Amino acid sequence: MEAVGLAGFVVGAGLLTTLLEHPDALLHQSIGQLPPLLRRVPLGLVMGAYIAGIIYSPWGKRSGAHINPSVTWAFYSLGKIKLRDALLYTLAQFTGAICAAQLLKVTLGRWYSHPSVNYTATMPGREVIGTELAFAAEFVISFLMMLVMLIAINSERLEKLAGLFAGLLIGIYLIVEAPFSGMSMNPARTFGSALAARQWSDWWVYFTAPPLAMLLAGAVYRRLRRGQLKGCAKLYHSKNQPCIFCEHKESPHYPVEESATA
Repeated sequence: MEAVGLAGFVVGAGLLTTLLEHPDALLHQSIGQLPPLLRRVPLGLVMGAYIAGIIYSPWGKRSGAHINPSVTWAFYSLGKIKLRDALLYTLAQFTGAICAAQLLKVTLGRWYSHPSVNYTATMPGREVIGTELAFAAEFVISFLMMLVMLIAINSERLEKLAGLFAGLLIGIYLIVEAPFSGMSMNPARTFGSALAARQWSDWWVYFTAPPLAMLLAGAVYRRLRRGQLKGCAKLYHSKNQPCIFCEHKESPHYPVEESATA
């Protein structure tokens, strides 16, 4: 489920980027005169909707819809997923990203390798001087994403909106942040595209900034909530399926809000 979830994201992003940016694509010829920011709007809308859909899908409800090693290891640092499961999740996520990028490489050929698409590899953009800003951008968006998710899934009132929050942030990031770092937040997604492209420049940015930022987000949230955390590593906890993390069907008990006990 984790492998297929991330593979779908890589395939969707690759196909959409090709249609929007390749000079021979009919869609690009129709909207090619628009500023790059506006051309990225369809990409942000579709991929944001995809992420939300995955979180609310039966598969996402089953696996937790991490589809990102940074998310998985942030939950591990919070004691919400076992080491063995975190390792297997990471292996699945990398496998999904690699297979998806190789599939696009074989099926799209020169369209996928064209400089305007460049295998949808994540790397510092032309607007970035050096890698420092790319690192900072990846760190900020990853920290914010994980913090918002933790706030949502630990609130009885907000948990059902976690998928919408995630999709909205992904959409905004793809539209606004992509020129700075390529908008990865995901070491597996970056590795899959880099392997297909055989391009390893600045890869360390995407293997350090996202996981460090999400680990920090977990530590900050734990400190803010004084260790009171939901006993599950899912982005959406369904009542209708057994939970592989907390082994029950019922929604977890949430920490009592201070306002409620006052």
